[in-house]
Amino acid sequence: MSERMTVREYLGGEETTRPRELAYGILREPPAPGYAHQVVVGRIYELLSDHVRRCGTGRVVISPVDVVLDRQQHLIVQPDVVFVSEARVGICKERIWGAPDLVVEVLSSATRRHDCTMKVAWFKTYGVRECWLVDPVARTVDVVNLTAADTPSRSFERGQVVRSTVLPRLRQRVNAVFSFYD
Repeated sequence: MSERMTVREYLGGEETTRPRELAYGILREPPAPGYAHQVVVGRIYELLSDHVRRCGTGRVVISPVDVVLDRQQHLIVQPDVVFVSEARVGICKERIWGAPDLVVEVLSSATRRHDCTMKVAWFKTYGVRECWLVDPVARTVDVVNLTAADTPSRSFERGQVVRSTVLPRLRQRVNAVFSFYD
């Protein structure tokens, strides 16, 4: 069911852990993610959080957290995992007010198309620097550089080390993301 609302109405509502987003004034409430999806989300959070804490480079948070990309256009998203650099941590209040440096979307059959098209386009438009599209079925991590036109996406498979322009010191094998499958 789609409902029209403003950012003020959305943020003034009751707190919920259900996945939600406000897409130009239209409330979207996709179904809750499945078990495997959440295990992958948790694993990515652990890996990124450990790295960021060791390097002191910023903050990592797991969904659900509202990321207000455009208050005037009523656009709020809830990426699965969000990284905000230390230099920009001021955008983190009760919500994240602006574009994070890196977002992670773990793909599922219910949201794959939306995540890979609409959300990636929004992330690019509003200044997110990098988006990871993690596919639990193919066991791949696609790193989309949203600031570069010439090499916008790189795909990493089992045995490969994920490379990030936002977190250049990160050296994490794809296998670690999907280790619970083994």
